[in-house]
Amino acid sequence: MNNYLAMRSIAITVLFCISHILTAQKNDFVFNDQVFKPGTKTQISIPVHTKTDTTIIPITIFHGKKKGSVLGIVAGVHGLEYAPILAAQEFSKEIDPNQLEGTIILVHMANVPAFLKRSLRVNPMDDKNLNRVFPGSESGSITERIAWTFTSKIIPKCDYYIDVHAGDANNDLRPYAGYYNYFDQPDISEKAKEIAIAMGFPFVIQFGNEQSVKDKSVYTSREAFMQGIPAIDIECGRMGIVEEKFVQRIKIALKNVLFHLDFLKGTPQQTLNDPYIVAQRTTVESEHTGFFYSDFTSGDYVKKDLKLGYITDLFGNHISDVFSPVDGIILYKIFNPPVEKGTGLFNIGHIN
Repeated sequence: MNNYLAMRSIAITVLFCISHILTAQKNDFVFNDQVFKPGTKTQISIPVHTKTDTTIIPITIFHGKKKGSVLGIVAGVHGLEYAPILAAQEFSKEIDPNQLEGTIILVHMANVPAFLKRSLRVNPMDDKNLNRVFPGSESGSITERIAWTFTSKIIPKCDYYIDVHAGDANNDLRPYAGYYNYFDQPDISEKAKEIAIAMGFPFVIQFGNEQSVKDKSVYTSREAFMQGIPAIDIECGRMGIVEEKFVQRIKIALKNVLFHLDFLKGTPQQTLNDPYIVAQRTTVESEHTGFFYSDFTSGDYVKKDLKLGYITDLFGNHISDVFSPVDGIILYKIFNPPVEKGTGLFNIGHIN
């Protein structure tokens, strides 16, 4: 009898241990062939290389104590957009995985070569804009392979996806959130809209507003949308400079999302339940190469046919004036003088 009770006790203990192990394994997060335990914060680097070029993608994985959804956050797609890159560094230090329900994949810097070489908009290794080559190519140039790494390894692991940008070194930009809205995917579009609104920006921009995506993804967040993932952009920061107010504003927006999606318990900050939804934008392009002059700044409201600035040739001779084609708000503008024919001078959100 005693032997029976002893064996029964051992069997129960073994079953309990097996159950505990299986439960723990079930709560593990697998990414890039690595296993991450609940309640952990891990820094990793994914190498990307061609025969001639090599780089890395630095990532922090926050795997929460409790199982939940996966949120992808990406900064540094463009190397001179410093506010998102610095916000990612600070955000990384402020998230406790033991308080987290779900998993965060935080890409600190998607385009390391552009950051290190202070390269405007493009990767200096191949002179390509990372946010114009998605879905990328497994056998392409270094930038195309970075994009392919996102397309094949990072984005598919996400339930939600946020791409954080700022005004590059030639852009004066007004902060806003944006989301992809295509009529054949109403559920995904609506979820993205709710997240964009939760960020608390006064303006929310709709991208797409068509029946469906008709071509390649081109942009990282549209690639996420095409994979069935609610995709949101943040634009916050300007002129390739570091301004602490924009770094903090990005962090507030990201934490608001964590509260909204129940990754964390807490109260959102700077919320706006009824932001202005901008459904249409117009880009005003330069008709000439030369110098651009304008006293307007991002955030200014403009009327149709209002003179916004003027262009001179390289000698300083007046060539043409620049007028607003619509009523709206200047979302971003070129703020320094050099322009080529076809350069986007202003991006204006339509406001009735």
